[in-house]
Amino acid sequence: MKETLTPTKIALISMICGLVIVSALIAGCTQSTPQGQTTATTAAATQVPATAAMTATPIPSYTPSQSNLVVYTAASLTGASNTIGSSFSTANPGITVAFDLDGTQALKTQVENGAYADVFISASNAYTNTLKNEGYFVNGTVKTLTTNYVIVILPASNPANITSLADLANPGVKIAMEDKTVPAGTATIAVLNNLANSTYGQSWKNATISNVVTYETSEPAVATKVALGEVDAGFVYQSTATAAANGTYQSITIPKNNNYLQTYTIGILNESQNQAAAANFEQFMLSSAGQQILTQYGFTSP
Repeated sequence: MKETLTPTKIALISMICGLVIVSALIAGCTQSTPQGQTTATTAAATQVPATAAMTATPIPSYTPSQSNLVVYTAASLTGASNTIGSSFSTANPGITVAFDLDGTQALKTQVENGAYADVFISASNAYTNTLKNEGYFVNGTVKTLTTNYVIVILPASNPANITSLADLANPGVKIAMEDKTVPAGTATIAVLNNLANSTYGQSWKNATISNVVTYETSEPAVATKVALGEVDAGFVYQSTATAAANGTYQSITIPKNNNYLQTYTIGILNESQNQAAAANFEQFMLSSAGQQILTQYGFTSP
């Protein structure tokens, strides 16, 4: 005989089913984790707080290697880096050089954030001294490597018809220079002050600075803006113009008595696991062979 479901029985069955479902959900949410393991959700919540911020300067993925020498290098050596690397590898078979080329301020931050490197080449004594005082260098290995002067480069077509340093203050001229945190930016500011004090005056300096339309975080970035014709002029090191292909730029030299001589240093980092090769590389860079390459690319003797 088929049983008739009354409204009371239906309500009772629904309540029981609901209790069963709720119990299952509670059991799933409170299920224990075997000792020594953590669920992915818990790990994420524990290790990466919701308010965590990403590091401004990412850490490159270089790892220690007996056959791969990692050299953090000021970006203004970009033009010379291939020749340096190939020449060193020829003299030291089995060892290749991996250059991380960036503004010295960025390279310094990378080292401080734990990035791996064997050798550090800086375009700023200030940043070198900071790392030295923080204990990042092998004692006694920090040495003067080379020097560099500031010049002004123009696009090959020179659309603003700039023929002298005085023209940099002309209305409508677009200039690129490096940010003040970049060694080349510090050098450029010193040059502008020197030129204003000796020859052109403060009004020229103020007008020239007013014409700056972009501040870049590396010296090669300024050169690129000029080469592409995005600006009418840019302050860079003379090595950048020397390394460029013929016809890339016109240039205006700055008298040495008003210029700024940038000093580069080289040193071996404490964390290097390939210090023999690092010492060989430093010795190569300081030797006549290394210095000839630097001279070839527009650097000057220390």
